[in-house]
Amino acid sequence: MNISDRNARFREIRDKVESGTRLTLDDGIFLYDPQVPLQEVGELANYVREQKNGNVGYFNINTHLNPTNVCVYRCRFCAFRSDLRDPKGYAMSDEQILDRGREATENGCTEMHIVGGLHHQRPYEWYRHIIELLHDNYPQIHLKGWTAVEINWFEFQTKKSIQWVLEDLRDAGLGSMPGGGAEIFHPEVRDQLCEHKANTHAWLEIHKTAHEIGLRTNCTMLYGHVENAYHRIDHLLRLRELQDQTGGFQVFIPLAFHPENTKLSNLKKPSALMDLRTMAVSRLMLDNVQHIKAYWIMLGIETAQTALAYGADDIDGTVRHELIYHDAGATTPEFLSVDKIKDLISETGREPVERDTVYRRVHRDPNDFTKWRSGEPVETALVS
Repeated sequence: MNISDRNARFREIRDKVESGTRLTLDDGIFLYDPQVPLQEVGELANYVREQKNGNVGYFNINTHLNPTNVCVYRCRFCAFRSDLRDPKGYAMSDEQILDRGREATENGCTEMHIVGGLHHQRPYEWYRHIIELLHDNYPQIHLKGWTAVEINWFEFQTKKSIQWVLEDLRDAGLGSMPGGGAEIFHPEVRDQLCEHKANTHAWLEIHKTAHEIGLRTNCTMLYGHVENAYHRIDHLLRLRELQDQTGGFQVFIPLAFHPENTKLSNLKKPSALMDLRTMAVSRLMLDNVQHIKAYWIMLGIETAQTALAYGADDIDGTVRHELIYHDAGATTPEFLSVDKIKDLISETGREPVERDTVYRRVHRDPNDFTKWRSGEPVETALVS
């Protein structure tokens, strides 16, 4: 395609976006073409971002809990998992889990992000117990736990339905679900990465069921490995289709692949340019998902900051005790202070706003940072 035709094609897409017309598969693939100037794609994504979320940059105060790294699956992209007898294998005790909840409370965390391995010697009841234990002892902390892959494993363990498992976990104190395990939906890629774990149909069906029983969830895409632009856009369109049906996805997080210590260590990690293009294209394709997150742990702080001008409106949070991506070679800090998070957002010209897991504005006691309450939905606050 010559420059004149390329410019005309981009103008068509810009007209679509500005008129609120939905982009197609071909549109998305075109936007991934390196010949299409990244700055122009970013400016268009920023237009959508500001239409939806104004000049705000969201963050939360959160901690991670990975109760075990022992896992029955051997996904090629994972550096976190361990065999049962591997020296690095572990499973946390109740005391360790309660200590993590206590630490979270003492540091004003509003959320605990809970994911881990599928330990073949731990029954479903152990995973449920973790949720119940934390909820009973630290009821104010929102528990965002168990990916669709784990829910699929619980379904196998219990021989119960997806709905039964999700309702049982919700009754134990589960507040929402993360979006992990999506990887890339297209079977050409998924079968290369993780052929034995929850397939695309299962992932989508689990999130659909969660939405139907009132659990909000996140959604993700792991990019920068063996997939291409077609596979990425196909993935985004499947998420968009489910969101049309349920409206239950609250945020999309593009996850940059880290190859170190994985079975794909021969690959190079995605460049910052690919990170920003993926962020922007995701914002343009997912017109029905309110928020796009630039996960600083994976992207790096500088790229995450830049992403706030390429479609993202959220950079996650303080992220205590993150293990999964650091095991895969992430060199980002293992924790950021609240002041540092706010400064990072302010440096980009955005207004830092603390939100809780389900995107309600957090109000802190000015005399005691650990005391807080969730207020109005952030969209309401933006309008007012």
